[in-house]
Amino acid sequence: MGTLTDLTLAQARTGLEKGDFTAVEVTNAHLEAMERGRFLNAFITETPDHALEAARRSDARRRAGTAGALDGLPIGIKDLFCTKGIPTTAGSHILDGFKPPYESTVSARLKAAGAVMLGKTNLDEFAMGSSNMTSYHGAVLNPWKRRSAPEVTLVPGGSSGGSAAAVAARLCLAATGTDTGGSIRQPAAFCGLVGLKPTYGRCSRWGIIAFASSLDQAGPITRTVHDAALMLTAMAGHDPKDSTSAPVPVPDFARALTGDIRGLKVGIPREYRPEGLNAEIAALWDQGIDWLTTAGAVPVDVSLPHTSHALATYYVIAPAEASSNLARYDGVRFGLRVEGDGSLDDMYMKTRAAGFGHEVRRRILIGTYVLSAGYYDAYYLKAQKVRALIARDFHRAFETVDVILTPTVPTPAFAMGEKMDDPVTMYLNDVFTVPTSLAGLPGLSVPAGLSADGLPLGLQIIGRPFDEETVLRTGAVLETAADFTARPLLWREGERP
Repeated sequence: MGTLTDLTLAQARTGLEKGDFTAVEVTNAHLEAMERGRFLNAFITETPDHALEAARRSDARRRAGTAGALDGLPIGIKDLFCTKGIPTTAGSHILDGFKPPYESTVSARLKAAGAVMLGKTNLDEFAMGSSNMTSYHGAVLNPWKRRSAPEVTLVPGGSSGGSAAAVAARLCLAATGTDTGGSIRQPAAFCGLVGLKPTYGRCSRWGIIAFASSLDQAGPITRTVHDAALMLTAMAGHDPKDSTSAPVPVPDFARALTGDIRGLKVGIPREYRPEGLNAEIAALWDQGIDWLTTAGAVPVDVSLPHTSHALATYYVIAPAEASSNLARYDGVRFGLRVEGDGSLDDMYMKTRAAGFGHEVRRRILIGTYVLSAGYYDAYYLKAQKVRALIARDFHRAFETVDVILTPTVPTPAFAMGEKMDDPVTMYLNDVFTVPTSLAGLPGLSVPAGLSADGLPLGLQIIGRPFDEETVLRTGAVLETAADFTARPLLWREGERP
């Protein structure tokens, strides 16, 4: 069986049910792993006392026969989810000292299912980034290394890079993430994990610090598709406190993992194979098509003609919504306050200048510009029209196919600082994930192979709205065929940065 930290979520649950170990024992094992892995900077806030108390209560419930679906399983919570009485920073200086007096709906549901929170995971500031290098609390390190250059430190992806690094390094069994344009799926691909962005509205956004309200969606980062199904079942559901939460039933997603995809029609979008596509990514995609075909699925050529406009559309809409959402951080009610020259305006300006990092300020400025008088119609309104066309492309494709298979990201994990000087190049990391977000569809990244340099590569499955069951079923078949068992090599003690 290996150590307790090597278990999947499902394996750990079975072990707890059989009495092979207790929740306190599995929690202690992960707390010790967190200490050893602190150099990764995957957590902003560790909550060992809180975790052990929750584990003790879990063991008591199990003895009483009232254990929940995730009882005693230690997980990480992205520091974008408000947690009652526990610091919540969104990776930003401007939220210094903020301890929410309430709990986000998603984290509350996980706690109600018995999950044990080990701490709050690091992220790009306000979820803005694809590298996890924009956090005020420092960059997160990817536990994976290039074979050809093991001295080079790689990014774990973003914005949910802390969650991905923690799960990949066996610091927790699973973690929550949020996905606005790929922030669950991209770090999952970079770290050799499963990352699921549910349909927009499947999980409540209440209590999640907002980046772009029409795009943000919570989801799990796990080591297997089965684990993602278990997490989503606990996280999902209608929430009357969130007007964008969909009143649709939540199935037992694990029951969908039948292993049978015979006759399933898998769309292969021609626009996702642009000229100059990384050869390793293209080869893995072809391999994925072969795996699904061997399992009985039928590949179908489809067209998503407005794909080339998705990134430009996203980087108008998302900053516009960010500009509006982040207007609330002014130094008056909570978080950081920098006193000015006595005027309210000066206090506003000095607080926001000191509190927000470069990437957040860049996006606020872009968003304010595209929403300003004289530019709203030319940029924001036009972007919304193109967004509707992108969604229509997917709707038409799903008239003839059941799921769509694409790469998750255009390259393996890149080195820290490699793309920071060119924000446009950095934004291109989201080229395969952004269209799904704009259309509000579910997307699942599954680890499917290694690059020649020994880095994980992922394939993405996109589904119809609220059809996560078919997405997960297809993902499980892909996972079995890929048989991805590679593990990251953590630094030895003397090599830690």
